[in-house]
Amino acid sequence: MRNTSFASMHCSLAQSLELIGDWWTPLVLRDLYLGLNRFDQFVTDLGISRNLLTDRLATLVDGGLVQRTPYQQNPVRHRYELTEAGQELVPILMALTAWGDRWATPPAGQPIRFTHKTCGKVTTPTVGCSECGEALATQDVVPSPGPGGRTAPGTALIASVLGLEPQAQ
Repeated sequence: MRNTSFASMHCSLAQSLELIGDWWTPLVLRDLYLGLNRFDQFVTDLGISRNLLTDRLATLVDGGLVQRTPYQQNPVRHRYELTEAGQELVPILMALTAWGDRWATPPAGQPIRFTHKTCGKVTTPTVGCSECGEALATQDVVPSPGPGGRTAPGTALIASVLGLEPQAQ
């Protein structure tokens, strides 16, 4: 179970972590992307407890990342699939997997490869600029205040680092 909630933090990263910020959720999302879609498949693949999986799936459904539809009536059983929001998260998980391949590779080697359908080549997923497509590196990006930027829980000091004046709450 989670010990901390980020729901009150004024930060898009914190709000994202509120939805996906536990150890099991990215693995459930990965399994959905790879084609698993039934409760028992997740239990078997991940070795996750049924109670914990029930909680994680409910959080994903409530957060709009996964939809649940019945495929059997007696007893009622559900199939799960990624929503548009869930599908947009998959490339981020691919990039995290690529980071793991570089910095935390399992002893037997890279467990999965990604092939880009367009060019047919095995690819290493990266995070790129939405404008020019160039891969992003920390030294090449300058953070600046957004329209919702303010001093608030989760950004108490970040706002001043970005040059925002403290605002009354």
